Amino acid sequence: MAPLGDGADSAASPNLVVSFGEMLIDFVPDVAGLSLAESGGFVKAPGGAPANVACAISKLGGSSAFLGKFGDDEFGHMLVNILKQNGVNAEGCLFDQHARTALAFVTLKKNGEREFMFYRNPSADMLLTEAELNLDLIRRAKIFHYGSISLISEPCRGAHLAAMRAAKAAGILCSYDPNVRLPLWPSEEAARTGILSIWKEADFIKVSDDEVAFLTQGDATDEKNVLSLWFDSLKLLIVTDGDKGCRYFTKDFKGSVPGYKVNTIDTTGAGDAFVGSLLVNVAKDDNIFHNEEKLREALKFSNACGAICTTQKGAIPALPTVAAAQELIAKGN
Repeated sequence: MAPLGDGADSAASPNLVVSFGEMLIDFVPDVAGLSLAESGGFVKAPGGAPANVACAISKLGGSSAFLGKFGDDEFGHMLVNILKQNGVNAEGCLFDQHARTALAFVTLKKNGEREFMFYRNPSADMLLTEAELNLDLIRRAKIFHYGSISLISEPCRGAHLAAMRAAKAAGILCSYDPNVRLPLWPSEEAARTGILSIWKEADFIKVSDDEVAFLTQGDATDEKNVLSLWFDSLKLLIVTDGDKGCRYFTKDFKGSVPGYKVNTIDTTGAGDAFVGSLLVNVAKDDNIFHNEEKLREALKFSNACGAICTTQKGAIPALPTVAAAQELIAKGN
């Protein structure tokens, strides 16, 4: 279980974003709109929200690293190679000889939305321990980014909390995208409790409108419900509203930025492209939390990145370049 070499020289960057959590194989039906049982074939695609974010950052010219555990199997080695090919620093990656790399079968509905069926009993990512954490890598980061899947079971939950403590002690910005995946939690209530258990540790949180509805058990369009998720030390809360764009909330200002209409094929990874593109801009200039004009420009770019990601199957292959995002912005709606 020795750590791997770098995939890129991102460790030297002053704007490093370290993503923590799971990376897995998504099996996506080759025909949309069919159930898993009806599907004749599947396209193999790398996935896992924190890994998607790391690849998005790198593809947009930012500096990223991934910290997580893989099965010492063909899929695990394939995934780590994909991180390296995408310019992501892989020195925080480990292999486990006794557990498999996680798999997910993803049903694509006609509108491009997804349903998930997971194979992790337990998978290697769930078995990362606190002792295996590369704390030096975390302490070199400008931003430490994570989701909530790593909170579901021990020992990974303990590793997640220890990594977060190390980041906070080093004065590193903590970025949280809960990425609710209910089939992985024992119950809806366990998911809600688990996701909210670390809520107030973050500096920046991104949630989807569906996640606002789930976490508050109320209407996501009602600002009162959104603001029930706010707390004093939070620097920025973002709610993504699908193709309608996003809403933003800081201590000093709030507003919304419209999205872009595209031909949506698969929404997998759209939120991760959005988050990755925003973190690239926050890593460059965290004054963005206090400057509404700069924030709106960054969110316009993030909306374009999220939209482009939905025009192709799979997450990492569909991640946009800066040029593609700028082209969509120039075209407008």
